This record gives sequence, structure tokens and C-alpha cells, in this order.
Amino acid sequence: MRKTLPFILLAWVLADIYFFRAVGTLTNNEYILDAYWLVDFLIAAGFVSLIARRKANRPPGNAIAWLMALTLLVFVPKIFALPVLLLEDITRIFRHFPPHSIWVSQLALGIAAFVFLSLLYGITGGRHRYKVHKLTLMFDDLPQQFDGFTITQLSDIHAGSFSSRRGVEKGISLVNKQNSDLLLFTGDLVNNKASEMAPWTATFSKLKARFGKYSVLGNHDYGDYTSWESSEAKTANLARLKEVHKEIGFKLLLNNSVEIKKEGGAIALIGVENWGKGGFHKYGSLTKATANVPDNEFKILMSHDPSHWEAKTLEHDKHINLALAGHTHGMQFGIELFGFQWSPVKYVYPQWAGLYERAGKYLYVNRGFGFLGFKGRLGIWPEITVITLKKSPALLSS
Repeated sequence: MRKTLPFILLAWVLADIYFFRAVGTLTNNEYILDAYWLVDFLIAAGFVSLIARRKANRPPGNAIAWLMALTLLVFVPKIFALPVLLLEDITRIFRHFPPHSIWVSQLALGIAAFVFLSLLYGITGGRHRYKVHKLTLMFDDLPQQFDGFTITQLSDIHAGSFSSRRGVEKGISLVNKQNSDLLLFTGDLVNNKASEMAPWTATFSKLKARFGKYSVLGNHDYGDYTSWESSEAKTANLARLKEVHKEIGFKLLLNNSVEIKKEGGAIALIGVENWGKGGFHKYGSLTKATANVPDNEFKILMSHDPSHWEAKTLEHDKHINLALAGHTHGMQFGIELFGFQWSPVKYVYPQWAGLYERAGKYLYVNRGFGFLGFKGRLGIWPEITVITLKKSPALLSS
């Protein structure tokens, strides 16, 4: 982030100057022109205030989320309008520098207005526009008793970001409508503190699944991204969060496994603590989690960070049939249309949303139920995943 920050600031300044020129081409109203720079000044002042609060060990609360939303609303539309304005300046070189065209400035403002309204929708309506992703996976070694077994996966609830009870309850109702056999949650129940779940415990307790509800921890659940008055307070917070999992009916797996049994058959459900590449903590141990799992048993792994799959899961000596992850949120921004899928997060995480397969081993990355930072979603909607396990047809009668 520190390496890219200068380029982000340069792009911001360039877009700001060009966009101001477009506004100035269309109006000479001094109040409008002064207000343009006043917005930038207020955003800069907001970031200075947040830095000061952080140095004083004062929690920013929801201020950082709202400031990020405002920044995106102001900055991103200008970036999208910038190519039009740059192209005009390039052509002006060959036209003996005529005055800037009014229609070009109008086009740039039109593009910016469209992007602005799209982002505004993402903040106001996109955050709870839940989408159910359904898929069926075939396996040769799936126990016959589990043919047709259904799993609902949730991930990245981030309760500390919620503000709409109606919106959250809409999502919970949609989860229960799937009527799945098993419910699996792949981490990040909160942003930082267990207390964030207090207003939502009763709501998430309504989640139902015939064969139980299981969970793992995500990187945000450990309280690593906020200041604590002592190490004891941080430890107590994590202990409290584990209790919250129990209170909402989740059986938390911490580098261990359980057997899911059905009509004499069984599959192994494995849960590891958070393990992520780069600067993320590596609390998880797949070797420890699978210690009591027979080699020939069908295995489903819950691991919050998808980078764990390539780094550890694929090469592990025990065959993991299906791994479930979250963490990326699909960056809460991108395009998914007619089979085309793109988000800036793909340049950080090769496996960032949806299904991936390698040598008969599958990974599914959930786009997240909640949101963090940007208080909304655009193009990458909050997800409820429903996976149906099927035994390969040729082996059903064997």
C-alpha cells in the first residue's frame, strides 16, 4: 500500500485539476468553483483528524467508513472522466490549442455523474442486495449417503459495519429459505471487537441447518487491527468472541475436525484458524487439524483466507476434496456479467470469488455477507452460497 500511495495521490491530483477545468468550462459561478475545492479540503481534514485520533489511541468508530465512502464518491467519478479530458488535450496539440470544448466537458461530467450515482446506489442499496450462488459438485469418493447433501456457506459478516436491521434480517431469511443440510461460516464475524455482535446475536441465532452450524475465525476476529489497553483485554475479547459463536449456535473449529454422519456414512469437516500469505497472521495448522482424519475419508475444509489453498492445502499429504474460504469480499466492487468476472482484487488474490479446481481438488471463495471499509457494494453483491454434493453417476450403483 505504501508503494502505491504516491501513484494514487498523483492520480487524484491530476483528476482533480482536469475535472475542475471541465467544471470551469461550463460555469464561472464562484460559489460552485469555491465549493469544489472546499469538498477536497474537508476530506483532507477528515484524514488528518483520523490520523490524530489514531496517534492518541482514540478509536475512530464508523468515521473511517463514512470518510472512505465520501472519498470514493468524490474521487472515483473524476478518475472515470479523466481519459475523456486527457484525450481532448492530446488532440488540441494538433489543432493549434483551441478553447476547451463545452460538449467534451459535458460528456466528462455525464460520465462522472453516472459513476457517482452507481456508487451512491452501492452504498444505499448494494450492501444488502444478497445474491444466492448455487452450484453442484461431483465427486467419485463422496459417500453414497451424502449424494444430494446441501451446504450453505456464509463468510465475512463484519457485524460492526451493519446499521440496517431490516437489511440484515432480509439476508438471514434468505439463508433459511435455502433449507440446506449444513451451514458453514468461514470467518470474520466482527471488524475488531466481540461487542459488535451484541445487537445482532438474536438475529443470527435464527439461522437453521439440520446437520448443524459450524464456523472458523477470520483475520479480523483476533482483534489485531485495533488498539487495546492491555494484552489481557485483547485476550479477553477473543475469549468473548468464541462465546458469541456458541450463543448464535455456531460450533467453532480451531485447528480441529468433526465427523458429519448420515445414515451410516460420514464425511470429515475440518476447520483451521486464520492463515494468510504476506503480512497476515498464520495461526492455522492444517496438519494439526487433520491429525485425526482418516486418509480415505471425504474432506471439507473451512479456511478463511483463500491464499491458504495454494500455499498449504493443495500440497498437503491428505486429499482435501473441497475447501471453503472468504476474506476478499471481491473487493465489494467489480463486474460480473454474462460469465465475465473482474475486480481489482484479482491482482492480489488469484482465487478471489467463485469456484476454482486443480487436480480434482476444489476451492470456493465466498464474496462475503457483510462489508468493510466502503459502506456498500457495487457489482460484487453480498453472497449466500449453496453447494450440492453429488456422487459421480457411474459410481452410484457400485
